[in-house]
Formats: sequence, C-alpha cells, structure tokens
Amino acid sequence: MKLVVGLGNPGPKYRGTLHNVGFDVMDALAERHHVTWESAPTEALIAKVRNFGENGMLLAKPLTWMNLSGRAVGELARYFRIDPVDVLIVTDDVNLPAGQLRARRGGSAGGHNGLKSIIELLGTDQFPRLRVGVGRGDPRRDLADHVLGRVGGEDKEILAEATALAAEAAERFVTHGIEDVMNTYNRRKTVETEKDADADGEAPKESASDSKEPKSS
Repeated sequence: MKLVVGLGNPGPKYRGTLHNVGFDVMDALAERHHVTWESAPTEALIAKVRNFGENGMLLAKPLTWMNLSGRAVGELARYFRIDPVDVLIVTDDVNLPAGQLRARRGGSAGGHNGLKSIIELLGTDQFPRLRVGVGRGDPRRDLADHVLGRVGGEDKEILAEATALAAEAAERFVTHGIEDVMNTYNRRKTVETEKDADADGEAPKESASDSKEPKSS
C-alpha cells in the first residue's frame, strides 16, 4: 500500500488558504475515487482507495498543526507498516511560481516546517514529496500572511489547475513510482515563468506562519 499525505492546517479558518493546498489535493483525490474520510488511529483523517495500483492507496490529512505533521505521518506509517519510500507528501512551496509542480525522491526540508517534522518523526529524509508552487506574493507582504491568505484572483484558477495536476501526479506515484512523476511533472508548468524557481535550495524559514498556530490538544 502507498500512503499519500497532504499537509495543511485543520479547521474552517484555514480552508482555502495557500498553506492548505495539500489538503485540497487530498480532497480532489477522494472525490476522484469516490471515497469518504474517516477517523484514523492517530491525529488524522484517512480515506482508503482499495482498488488502485498494486496494493491500494491510503490518503491522509493530518489534524495536527502544520509544524507537527510528522506526528501523524509517523504513526500512520508505523500502524499500516508502510516504508518511507512509499509515503508521498504533498505540500505548498513559496519558492515555486504559483501552479508549478516539483517532485523529489527525498532530501532536506528546505525550510518547510511540515517536512522538517516528518523527517524527525520518520527518522529519515528519504521519502518522496510533491511540492505545489504558491509563489511568494507581494514582497512587501509578510510571508506568513501570504501563505495563510485565501486564494483569489488569477491565482485561484492557476492553483485549481495545479491541484488537479497534483492529484494526477499522486496517482502516478502509486502506479508508476516517484521517478516517473519527476520525469513527467517537473518539466510541466501551468503558467509561463521567465525563470524556473529552484526548490532544491534552502528556502526561507516558514516558522513565521507555522509557529503561530496553537498545538492541538
């Protein structure tokens, strides 16, 4: 079984924000496969897609705050006995232009607190991840305000397209593996950009947006 996890923050306050793109991708997948969300044996919602790929696909949305995502991911991986290489994390990335996808087979957190938490709790950085670009917005605006802001304007259409593509990419991870996803989607863009952002480098820390969120009880 492959585990596909979308990162975000729980509750209506964060619904529709840039930081919750991972949740949006999970909801798109659940709708595509006609499955419903249910409580998990940890702080997460899960949806089981049994007849897809070789051994099925497990979708998950952690109910911890973004910076504690590893707590839910680690418990799910252990409970369902899923190796880190079979866990795909879908999350936002401010260092990619809005709408662009970037898949990697592993690596550093790149300043993303959700990924940092998962690395700590899984005990390895060798797990696949799919980043969905949300851009940096107005440079005069605080980065936390940007990622916790509602999607609107031109970005709404761009990110809707990116969400559908990311759901497609997640399915391809389950059926073909991360290398195929990298070869197929890393060169594909939903918007034209003058310069391709490099998500492999160190990103500015996102602690401003993550650390302000209260821990779940």
